[in-house]
Amino acid sequence: MSIAQPTLRDLLYLLTIPNIGPGRIRRLFSTFQSVEEIQQAPLQRIMAIPGFDRKLATQLRTGGNWKVVEDQLRRIHQHGVRYLSIWDERYPPLLKQIPDAPAVLFYKGTLPSRWPLALAVVGTRTPSTYGRTVTQQLVQSLVQHGICIVSGFARGIDTIAHTAALQAGGFTVAVLGNGIDRIYPAENKHLFNRIVENGLVISEFLMGTGPDAPNFPRRNRIISGLCHGVLVIEAGEKSGAMITCDYALQHNREVFAVPGPITAPRSMGTNRLIQQGAKLVRHIGDILEEFPSIPDTTNEPKSSTPNIPETLSESQKRLLKNLSFEEPRHIDQLVLALHASPAAILADLLQLELQGLVKQLSGKMFIRI
Repeated sequence: MSIAQPTLRDLLYLLTIPNIGPGRIRRLFSTFQSVEEIQQAPLQRIMAIPGFDRKLATQLRTGGNWKVVEDQLRRIHQHGVRYLSIWDERYPPLLKQIPDAPAVLFYKGTLPSRWPLALAVVGTRTPSTYGRTVTQQLVQSLVQHGICIVSGFARGIDTIAHTAALQAGGFTVAVLGNGIDRIYPAENKHLFNRIVENGLVISEFLMGTGPDAPNFPRRNRIISGLCHGVLVIEAGEKSGAMITCDYALQHNREVFAVPGPITAPRSMGTNRLIQQGAKLVRHIGDILEEFPSIPDTTNEPKSSTPNIPETLSESQKRLLKNLSFEEPRHIDQLVLALHASPAAILADLLQLELQGLVKQLSGKMFIRI
């Protein structure tokens, strides 16, 4: 018997039954063609499938909720959500290989016709200036080499990674720990819409599911499963990023870590990963050498001056040239260097910040991004 291509309605019904996870759903449809056939089958036939005892087999008869199914179908249509089952040829091939791959993924955005090489970029929700800068620079370089950036849409490193990928014209995938009709964190609404327009947002959770704590470790297995490797930038020893790395090791993925100060709690996890054998990342070349199919152009000659948009005014261009990606500069330093009034410089800084080229830090410090 060929494996069935279940309908969305049947998949949703099974998802409303407690203790029916992805593996059991896949095993059911390797034997049966539909929920109707499952419910008409003798209990003994269901119990012959690995993982099903009498209690669970009985639940399949009456344990689902068709009202929830109809509500889910309504919400899916209302929010313009599409879905992808594991039996679909477009399902991410790497994700399909993990033991507990989701039976169904809900998504918004563009589904690649051919999945590119992907790297997960994860880390703390409260990054330092160093962490922000490193994330932006590495992601920009990864995108320039055609690498898809995958992350979890959380505050901090995740948000910076998605944003940097979009700014560099790359493709990014956001994996949610809640229903795809819920935007969490709420301040990322604009980013959510940008990813839908230029990337992909996915979730395995039913519509309306909130961002509850148990959901995020489940989400992290998908982040790892989608990718060829995981890059960690600033993470505590007991952070979600470390859970993603645990999955990466189980999935036989590469693990990369950016080192940080030994005195910084947010670098304890990354430094520990390096101590345990993760690849230390100093620059993009350390990542690319693990993927021989991607040409490493990091040693090719480059302009010593980063690109500056031609649309800027002359004063804004001079100001940008006096700002660093690594070391923040105080407004007083800029006044002395540019021989301009504080008011004029602050006005230019505001315009540069609105364009996403500069970030203001505490104490009237500014850094280029």
